[in-house]
Amino acid sequence: MKAVYLTKFGTADSAFETREADVPKPESTQVLIKVEAFGLNFADVLARKGLYPDVPSRPCVLGYEVVGLIEEIGSEVPALFKGMRVVALTRFGGYAEYAVTDFRALASIPVDYPADQAVAIGTQFTTAYICFYESLNLHPADRVLVHAAAGGVGIALCQMALAKGCEVFATAGSDAKIDFLNNLGVQHAVNYSERDYSTAFLQTLGKAKLDASFNSLAGKSIPADMKLLGPGGKMVIYGAASRVGKSAGIISSIALLLRSGYISPLTLIMRSKSIIGVNLLKLGDYKPQLVAHCLEQVVKMALPTDENPIGVLKPVVGGRYSVSELAEAHKALENRSTIGKLSVFW
Repeated sequence: MKAVYLTKFGTADSAFETREADVPKPESTQVLIKVEAFGLNFADVLARKGLYPDVPSRPCVLGYEVVGLIEEIGSEVPALFKGMRVVALTRFGGYAEYAVTDFRALASIPVDYPADQAVAIGTQFTTAYICFYESLNLHPADRVLVHAAAGGVGIALCQMALAKGCEVFATAGSDAKIDFLNNLGVQHAVNYSERDYSTAFLQTLGKAKLDASFNSLAGKSIPADMKLLGPGGKMVIYGAASRVGKSAGIISSIALLLRSGYISPLTLIMRSKSIIGVNLLKLGDYKPQLVAHCLEQVVKMALPTDENPIGVLKPVVGGRYSVSELAEAHKALENRSTIGKLSVFW
């Protein structure tokens, strides 16, 4: 089979190499998937640049989700899984014609469901579900801030918040993305490349405060968000995209921590605020049943029903690429020039 290997940290044009590799054999609780398409996530960009601590030793195959048919099953996998078309979460290994994963880390999808929408359901919408439904308990009219709201996770969070009846505050980096968010139904969207979002939202809020912040940036946005949150407010941090463009290494890590600010646990108690971290890979390692449940729920919310013919969640496709265009896809994601999910097809 063919697989795309990360051979060295660096630019999208220099970091990858397509090689021949053996088709992996599924272990007892795993399935082998013939990959139709795989998705890109911002963690892929961080991994390529040497800024993602969990990346395997090079050369390695990146990739956190795939769509395809199950061709082979392990000895402990129920027989009904063979031949099933699925969206599956992979702990790396997705940039290949075949991938293996635990049979609890996937969900069945219809044969006619578009693959480029299905990959959006994988890592990004599942991450959003964990952040929104498992980490918090929000109510109608709660005020919610979503950073990078035109990205894959951000779109899912906005859709979940709007479906819940929340008032959504969102940030994005271009006027085109702001227009997209407005059309999505977001009530307050700020182009952070033109205005300081914290100042803008303070003016909008007046004496009111936010009830939740979904933060994929880290860095200086953390103390800024804490000022926007009111008593009972919660911040969910699930990324550190502000590191992109910075060098790797201990100095860069320390600088990120300094920009993020120091928050005393006693301060959190006195102000009745919370900070929650979400890492899908770690949850997959230690709570696979939880991740499987969330993936199944996301698929149910995305598929059409008699009551809702278009589904509650609507994955947005930001671009379809062939494997030969992987570098271009990585650059588009790194430059934050896309809206929605990027998918790569064999």
